[in-house]
Amino acid sequence: MVATLPPKPETYGRAPGWPPDDGGNRDNGGGFDKPSPPPSAYRLGMGLALVSIFMLFVAFTSAYVIRQGQGQDWQPINLPVVLWLTTALLLLSSVTLERARQRLRHGDELMCNRWLTATTLLGLGFLIGQFVAWRQLAADGIYINTNPHSSFFYMLTAAHGLHLAGGLVGLGYITVKMWRQSYQLALAAGLWTHPKKELAIDLMSLYWHFMDGLWVYLFVLLFAWT
Repeated sequence: MVATLPPKPETYGRAPGWPPDDGGNRDNGGGFDKPSPPPSAYRLGMGLALVSIFMLFVAFTSAYVIRQGQGQDWQPINLPVVLWLTTALLLLSSVTLERARQRLRHGDELMCNRWLTATTLLGLGFLIGQFVAWRQLAADGIYINTNPHSSFFYMLTAAHGLHLAGGLVGLGYITVKMWRQSYQLALAAGLWTHPKKELAIDLMSLYWHFMDGLWVYLFVLLFAWT
């Protein structure tokens, strides 16, 4: 009796080690169908994360407004000039991220990678600028315990900076992975589209634009709102 072997899976046109072009519903090596959450589940998770961050800063804002209305020790600090630059960098990073999304939708992965790299560098520049602002305030003798307004400034900018740093880690991961996969594709000389790329950048855009808007809100709250 002759045993019949199952047909060998088709692998033509795919780079070694790449996931199948089925939207990510299979693993890389086993060949067995492995259900993965739908894109809506990822978007829902991101939405819940953003809501929790939003509620955190709502609590900070409430404390800020209440404390400002109490006592005579509230002395607003002067706006560090470098914050204008960091604000511009962050706003520009949202623009470059949108450019990356547009280029990916048009199938131009090379330009998408370049715009993602620019976004990552701008985000890094924002964090460095925030650190410079802290150093300038410290040089002027303004620390976290100098007065209530300086305390809120350091706390709010630190909280925002930490959340943005988390987003920057995710953005850097996506950027490096996109460059690495593009290099592998060039070697394989094959065409490949991957819905996970669009999903990852879409989710990253939601988070990044939220951080962008949150910073503008904090900027107005700290230095323009009375």
